Amino acid sequence: MALLLVAHGSRDPRHAATVAALRAALAARRPGLRVEVGFLDFCAPGVGQVLSRLEAEGVREVVAVPLLLTRAFHAKSDVPAALARAVAGRPGLAVRRAGVLGPSELLVAALERRLREAGVRDADRGATGVVLASAGSSDPEALAVLSGVAHRWQRTGWRAVRPAFASAAAPDTAQAVRALRAEGVERVAVAPYVLAPGRLPDRIVSGARAAGADVLADVLGPAPEVVSLLVRRYEQAVAAPELAVARPA
Repeated sequence: MALLLVAHGSRDPRHAATVAALRAALAARRPGLRVEVGFLDFCAPGVGQVLSRLEAEGVREVVAVPLLLTRAFHAKSDVPAALARAVAGRPGLAVRRAGVLGPSELLVAALERRLREAGVRDADRGATGVVLASAGSSDPEALAVLSGVAHRWQRTGWRAVRPAFASAAAPDTAQAVRALRAEGVERVAVAPYVLAPGRLPDRIVSGARAAGADVLADVLGPAPEVVSLLVRRYEQAVAAPELAVARPA
């Protein structure tokens, strides 16, 4: 059995470096499990290349875990299509597709970790408004999920939590920061709801700085909670054979 992390890919080298760090952290957490990375675009190796190599080396079963936080276009279309193409003509390889990472309490815990690392103390919580900034999507399901995450997270003691989007939806990060200021929020922190750096995460950073956010947290990256969530999605997929994309003949 092998675990394949399916990453979107980016021309930004920081993206691949962060995914590599995540793979290494996961492999260290589960030393008996082979962990590989395949990219949908921009980076190598591609998903098909990795699966071809695994099959040639005698691997019979693979669990593909998408490095995606919501069930938007990439999760509904790109990942299934890439896996279907990759397993076509490979009857000796069974691939199961795990669910996307979010929503999950572990992602919220990772967001909290990044905010603490950026200097937000528990004592600041009641006076701090948080902008939960995602890459963005035109998919209503994905937008509703992010709004739900923000709503539930606010109930843990933050002054306010508002969603923002780097593309495809409004408000953007700068607008969300300014809206919180207009509501009288004393301290505003921006928490990127993204796994790795890249073009859209850079928009989150520039928006936070342009609007004068007090705190800008790092991307989630290889946070321990993210690693735990990857293990959880892997184990769920192993226990749910109906998620199989292809099976041996």
